[in-house]
Amino acid sequence: MSVINNRRKFLKNLGVAASAFSIVPSYVLGGTKHIAPSDKLTKAIIGVGGMGRGHIGYEGELLAICDVDTKHLAKAQSMLDRKVDTYADYRELLERKDIDVVHIATPPHWHALMAIAAAKSGKDIWCEKPMTRTVGEGMAVQKAVAQYDCMFRLNTWFRFDSNFYGMGVPVKPIKKLVQNRVFGWPLKITLSATTGFDWKFYWSGRTDLDAQVVPESLDYNMWLGPAPFKPYNEDRVHAKFRGYWDYDGGGLGDMGQHYMDPAQYLLEKDDTSPTHIAVDTPQQHPDAAGSWRRIEYTYQDGCKIVLDGANRDKDAAFIEGPMGKLYKGMGSDIPNLQGLIAALPDPAPQLTSFREAVKTRQKFALNEMNGHRSCTLINLGVIALRLGRSLEFDPESQQFTDLAANRMIHQPMRGEWSI
Repeated sequence: MSVINNRRKFLKNLGVAASAFSIVPSYVLGGTKHIAPSDKLTKAIIGVGGMGRGHIGYEGELLAICDVDTKHLAKAQSMLDRKVDTYADYRELLERKDIDVVHIATPPHWHALMAIAAAKSGKDIWCEKPMTRTVGEGMAVQKAVAQYDCMFRLNTWFRFDSNFYGMGVPVKPIKKLVQNRVFGWPLKITLSATTGFDWKFYWSGRTDLDAQVVPESLDYNMWLGPAPFKPYNEDRVHAKFRGYWDYDGGGLGDMGQHYMDPAQYLLEKDDTSPTHIAVDTPQQHPDAAGSWRRIEYTYQDGCKIVLDGANRDKDAAFIEGPMGKLYKGMGSDIPNLQGLIAALPDPAPQLTSFREAVKTRQKFALNEMNGHRSCTLINLGVIALRLGRSLEFDPESQQFTDLAANRMIHQPMRGEWSI
């Protein structure tokens, strides 16, 4: 697309008047990849609890914050050296034309609705993990991002940055070994306490919640949004919401995408999903997420991701293949592993700056496409756990052979909310 057409599209989508050209980012007008001090990206944060407040200084000039709890807004504002605009309803924030990026840091049951609304309003999107609460919501976000030509970043970074849990190195040297078939094929990746992974089962919900009075600072009806109505209890909201299926998926929802997205990347499965999901679990409560013993995902080519929640396999390798193993801390039965890593070709480069993705309109390393697939791993596991049985899944149609499981792909939303 030409620069002129790109500019016209931008102006049409955002409704920017001719007199406001000075706020159009330079990437739209064909500018350089470097942002001048007078040409900063602008952003807003929706949800300024602990996670949202922790990202106040990231990626751009903060113009606005939004939260359904006035105490959260006050805490966020107190961290800033200047006043920013505050909102209780994210839809009012999205009407602004001077915001480039929206950071969605709410509980997961809001992610899809807000991401789709942000896309429609012409915003680029930085979304917390897990990407969506259901498979169907993930497909809807993909569609909206493509339709409205947005940039999307999912906020888990271990496929490209920081030492991966338990390994002591980033994923890149492990990717070099895998893509050059040092361990052979197919591979099994085991995620457990033995290999360096903690599933945070303390995020399990409580089953004895009594109704409490809603605090004056909180718009609880808006906090629930599309989720089914349940009487307020402080254990449901803010830092404890992860323990309830209506809003997240317990430890699996909280940490699953951090752990499994790099596994998906290593196994070259960014454009597909497992065909079989096997579970070993106690019966799950219909409201409160609980612990589980094992979830095993099998792909069509025989590759596996094993979540050993009970940590039964004390000798498990992080990666196991027909030609070798890789253990926690990069121990291996492959001789001269470090020399081999140094000699092997690097993996394909990834765009790991969201600012550059926004400017150049090139996809970020972890985007709505591969992010949907790694979030689908979580949601497939959640469905199998809640039903208490193994499932068959078609990665192309993204449907199960099990009718009850299919009903959980697209789950109904409450009241005015719908996708």
